[in-house]
Amino acid sequence: MNAKASSGGEEEASGMRNEAKRRQVIRVAYVIAALDLTLLFMQLGVMPYLAKSLGLDSVGFGYLQTIFGVLQLVGGYIFGRFADQFGTRAALILSCASGSIFFLLISFATNIPLLFLSRLPSVFMHGMPGAQKVITDMTPPSQRAGALGKLGLCFGVGIIAGSAMGGVLSTKFGIYVPAYVGLVGSLINTLIAMAWIPSQTKPKSDHHMTEHSTSQSGSLFSIREIVRLMKFPGVMEVFIVKVFAGLPIGLFMIMFSIISMDFFGLEAVESGYLMSYFGVLQMVVQGLVVGKLASHCTEMTLLRLSVFVFAGVGLGMALMRTVWHYCIIAVPLVFAFSMLATITDSILTKAVPSSDTGAMLGICASVQPLTRTVGPTIGGVLYKQFGVSSFGYLQLMVNLGLFVYLLKSKIPLGEMKSQ
Repeated sequence: MNAKASSGGEEEASGMRNEAKRRQVIRVAYVIAALDLTLLFMQLGVMPYLAKSLGLDSVGFGYLQTIFGVLQLVGGYIFGRFADQFGTRAALILSCASGSIFFLLISFATNIPLLFLSRLPSVFMHGMPGAQKVITDMTPPSQRAGALGKLGLCFGVGIIAGSAMGGVLSTKFGIYVPAYVGLVGSLINTLIAMAWIPSQTKPKSDHHMTEHSTSQSGSLFSIREIVRLMKFPGVMEVFIVKVFAGLPIGLFMIMFSIISMDFFGLEAVESGYLMSYFGVLQMVVQGLVVGKLASHCTEMTLLRLSVFVFAGVGLGMALMRTVWHYCIIAVPLVFAFSMLATITDSILTKAVPSSDTGAMLGICASVQPLTRTVGPTIGGVLYKQFGVSSFGYLQLMVNLGLFVYLLKSKIPLGEMKSQ
């Protein structure tokens, strides 16, 4: 009896140690994501001024942004496949090291060709999907939506801290100083990933399954693999909703710098305050709302709710006339945007085998770069030809259609972790 009791006590102690280590790794993933996003938003805020100081006009800057979007679009899936095949720690180290090269090249960008060259490392800069992969691997399906939702806190911290740091550093110390800070920060992030993220974040059973994956291709980029993932039950349907529900508002946000000047009449400082307001809303919604709703409602209910709220946001945008109207609309907008992103990521990672969660997260991460790639052209035409209200009407029509589709269709949401 004493031997059995001793054995049971050792197993319980081992379980507690494993749980403590799991929580520690997840917290480290949040830190990596927060620092990565802070550095990224710091540089994004300064980039227009750096480009202008080098003589790049608005058209050229548009090309610069498009190149960044295309590289992120292509790299998202490759990064996910890399994480599946070589482990999440290796993928995070690749992302942080690429960020270091990115900021190093910017610090040397004294002419336009070098500025365009500095975009190249962004093909592997995917800190947020890397953190999502850690959380997906280390949380049970029932807790996944809440854990992924907390990453929104990191996003809010990144917007607020990054925007403020970029403005202060570039104004007081010089336009290249944010790049130096970004280089140091990315190197620190690389060391954190090397020291604190385990080589394999999947449970042992899932890691064994990864070695005998259903994947039929060993290459990092394979159209056949993407098609295979889309054929799992419910994946194509949910992914279509993910892409199109947020597309109209994504087009609006791409054009927001112009809309804030022309339509709302805001100065640069006031636009910065508005972005900080968005960051605070993001933190509140992701930190206090999404997780609680995810624990009380089914994911399909929350998906329908986010699409329905998005339709209401479209109506509000079609009718808004002042920046104060927009500040009111921003509350349901941030809620719907955050809920849609979290719930669809959770559903899609549960719908594929655990050996393919990285690839699935990479595909999900490509949605935003896709919008950034096609957005400037489509958004520019909508704004110039039909005005700001056109974004709202498009948002309303698209999401009403998707809401009816979600009500009538029976999308299978099977969890396939045990395969």
